[in-house]
Amino acid sequence: MTNHHADDHGHSHGHHHDHAPGSFGRAFAVGVALNVAFVLAEVVYGLKAHSLALLSDAGHNLSDVLSLLLSWGAIALSQRQPSSRFTYGLRGSTILAALLNAALLLVVMGGIAWEAIHRIAHPVAVEGGVVVGVAALGVAINTATALLFMAGRKRDLNIRAAFLHMAADAAISFGVVLTGIGIAYSGWFWLDPAVSLALVGVVVLGTWALLRDAAGLALHAVPAGIEPAAVRAYLAGLPGVSQVHDLHIWGMSTTESALTVHLVMPGGYPGDAYICEIARSLHNRFHIGHPTIQVETGDPDHPCVLEPDHVV
Repeated sequence: MTNHHADDHGHSHGHHHDHAPGSFGRAFAVGVALNVAFVLAEVVYGLKAHSLALLSDAGHNLSDVLSLLLSWGAIALSQRQPSSRFTYGLRGSTILAALLNAALLLVVMGGIAWEAIHRIAHPVAVEGGVVVGVAALGVAINTATALLFMAGRKRDLNIRAAFLHMAADAAISFGVVLTGIGIAYSGWFWLDPAVSLALVGVVVLGTWALLRDAAGLALHAVPAGIEPAAVRAYLAGLPGVSQVHDLHIWGMSTTESALTVHLVMPGGYPGDAYICEIARSLHNRFHIGHPTIQVETGDPDHPCVLEPDHVV
């Protein structure tokens, strides 16, 4: 086997990019506007009613406004064309936005929890009626905003984050409504910080999953929904392939996945049509839109240094 055969490389780059549809631009704009107005209302009436539940909900909604802005900006950046320095474009900005959103929300919740613990020890009188009215408005606004992102929540981590945050906000606002009713009828002012702590716990649990997924993508983990063993089995079962090694799968953005792999084919390079068919199958079967495939013949005199699994 000649060195020329051993060095034959077949590269195929899919162009099936699943960016968030342009219609989400309006969804982000509407969501931001509604939530900014609601945050201002919650701060004003929360201070007036001395309600930590309203102020904590305002803090949470403010973090969601920043989250929506980050996600919106990252999606816009991800659509920029590649450059000589950023050869993948700025697709990875969507991953950074999701990671920052999760970290920001955890910090906000930590501050709310600290204040709630202090309020339990030193209860403050709360106007239950004001709390109920403002929080009921929040249920409507957050539900409407969540519905704007429902269609894209399964395709994009950023859209999913927006949807989950808004849906969680609707549930939290409903919890605040119940708190206000409870205070109005019982006079138990400790209900306000107690419910705040419970809501913080719910939000942190939901945010932890987002943080885990975003951190995984930032560290080039295989994206959720792609089973690497299934991808390897498919490639190993292709006609003419005797071995598969140096297989890597990672997220280029929150919606796009890439793959590199070495296929050992003793018969030599099978032709561009064959490689293009593999690329189509990887996209259709596994939603991997940017594969790069290197073909080797397995010449024992020129072994691939990347063959061992522990070598990257």
